[in-house]
Amino acid sequence: MNAIHIDDAGQAAGFHELVKSVSITHLLQQRAAVTDRLRQAFSLLREAHEIASCAHLGFPDFIVSKDYRGHGEDVASSQIAADAALATARAAIDAAAWRYLMQESGMRSLMSATKRAEFDQHIDKNQMPELTREAVYSTFGALHDSRAEMFDQGVIECFKKLSWRYKTNLPQKFGKRLILTYLSYSYGINHRASDHLDDLMRVFHVLDGKPEADHRHGCYAQLAVAFREQPIWPKAFENPYFSIRLFRNGNGHVSFKRFDLVDTLNHIIARHFPNALPEPR
Repeated sequence: MNAIHIDDAGQAAGFHELVKSVSITHLLQQRAAVTDRLRQAFSLLREAHEIASCAHLGFPDFIVSKDYRGHGEDVASSQIAADAALATARAAIDAAAWRYLMQESGMRSLMSATKRAEFDQHIDKNQMPELTREAVYSTFGALHDSRAEMFDQGVIECFKKLSWRYKTNLPQKFGKRLILTYLSYSYGINHRASDHLDDLMRVFHVLDGKPEADHRHGCYAQLAVAFREQPIWPKAFENPYFSIRLFRNGNGHVSFKRFDLVDTLNHIIARHFPNALPEPR
C-alpha cells in the first residue's frame, strides 16, 4: 500500500499506510482558504446587490449549486441564501477532497464494484462527513482495519458474477478457463460483461503488487479495439493475466495465464465457502 504523510505523530493508526504523501494539515488549510474566499465573495455580492437595489438598478442572479440538477441558492438575495450557498459550496469542495484521498490511498482498488458504487453514492448525496482531521483519521482508520475483508468481498463478488453454465466454470473455484456469455454483440462489446473482467483485472493487479490499470485502458476499451480491427472470428485479445477469444455467438473464452494468482483467489474463495456445492449437472 502507499504511504501517507502524518502531520501529528501518534494519531490515526493505520492512516499512514493508506494515503500517498498527502499532508492533511496542508489540505485542510487550503480548504479553509477556499471557503474563506468564497465567504468574502458572497459578502461582496450581497453588498453589490444592496447598492443596486437602492439605486433601482438591475442585478444578475448568481446561483450556487453542487451540480446542474440542483435548484441552488441566489447568493446575493439574502444572508440566509448566502449561508445556504456556502454550505453547498463546502459540500462540493469536500466531495472532491474525499474522492482524491480515496484514490491516493489505493483503497478503491481493494473495494468491490458494489462498495465503490456505495462510496460514490454517499458523496453524490452529501452523506460523507464534513472534511475535518478527525473525520479523515476515523474514516481511513476504519478502512485500514477492514482492508483484508474488503478485498475478500471484492474477490467473492467477482466470482459470483461468473456464469456456471459451462463445464470450464467451476462454482467452487476459478479453473484454468471460464466462459462469459454475452460478452459481445453483433455490433460491439457488452459494457457490463467487460466490467466483470475489469473487476477481475483489479484483483489480479492487487495480488501482483501493481497499481490498478487506468479505466481508459480497461478491458472494454481493449476488447472494442480487437472487435473493430479483427474482421475474422474468433477475435483475440490478451493481457498479462489472461487471454480472450471472442466468438460470433457472443461468448468470450477466458484462459488464465497466472495460475499462481488464480490459486490465491481460490484460497480466498475456500475460506468463505468451505462447503461449496459441486458443479451442477
